[in-house]
Amino acid sequence: MFTEEIALLIGIGLIIVALAVLFTFVPVALWISAWAAGVKVGIFQLVGMRLRRVIPHRVVNPLIKAVKAGLDISTNKLEGHYLAGGNVDRVVNALIAAQRANIDLTFERCAAIDLAGRDVLEAVQMSVNPKVIETPFIAGVAMDGIEVKAKARITVRANIDRLVGGAGEETIIARVGEGIVSTIGSAKNHKEVLENPDMISQTVLKKGLDAGTAFEILSIDIADIDIGKNIGAGLQTDQAEADKKIAQAKAEERRAMAVAQEQEMKARVEEMRAKVVEAEAEVPMAMSEALRSGKLGVMDYMNFNNIKADTDMRDSIGKATSDDEDGVDRNPHQNK
Repeated sequence: MFTEEIALLIGIGLIIVALAVLFTFVPVALWISAWAAGVKVGIFQLVGMRLRRVIPHRVVNPLIKAVKAGLDISTNKLEGHYLAGGNVDRVVNALIAAQRANIDLTFERCAAIDLAGRDVLEAVQMSVNPKVIETPFIAGVAMDGIEVKAKARITVRANIDRLVGGAGEETIIARVGEGIVSTIGSAKNHKEVLENPDMISQTVLKKGLDAGTAFEILSIDIADIDIGKNIGAGLQTDQAEADKKIAQAKAEERRAMAVAQEQEMKARVEEMRAKVVEAEAEVPMAMSEALRSGKLGVMDYMNFNNIKADTDMRDSIGKATSDDEDGVDRNPHQNK
């Protein structure tokens, strides 16, 4: 009797373990939910998902949602998208949103957009409700040299057909910034930009900046505009300062050349004076030689000395007279 009770307990335990393993490996509750929702998913198909390392509820729950929304999607497509690394739930939500908004979007294109790394649900929502992208302050310089800073708000709508391979928001902002800079730079003066800021948006819109991007630009509005620095005056000041330094350098070069030439002339004067002194020193030697050779007599030598003394005296008198005249001119009250 005791042995039969032990065998019964062991049997019950094995049954409980078997049921636990069964309900753990086979998602019976998920199968019941799918069956109640009218989704045809076999129990062995769910077991196959387990064997293929697919989490069943990641496929079955979006499938139930799609069937209830009236979409015709097979389980194999959802499972294949999951195995490719896609987000099945987001793709189904995007398809439902596109159907409600009357947007022609197939499962293949939606899956391709999702696998490309873009948020396909956000793209569908942006197609219905456009998004506003705000640029930072973009500075441009008008022809009069005044810097003008502008901030723009870009209203864009997602282009489903160009989501795969199309450029993103950064490209839109860069192109709009380039258009703002070129428009401000083509203005004759900054007052034109301040008076008509819409000229920036009109010029930028005409350039077709949304080509090759994943968006369609609906409008470009100038949110704020401000005056910056006087770039032209700053450049002119810097140029004038540079010209001044160049002129000073050239003047210093000419002054140095003049000083060098003056020193050279002084050296030449001293050289000529040395030659004169040297020539004067040869006169007594020539006279002595003339006396020895008899070409010059004693009386001639005496007459020469007298003439020299008379010349020195006249020079002294003339110098004294010149000093007296200078003193009278400089001190007229003293002469009175």
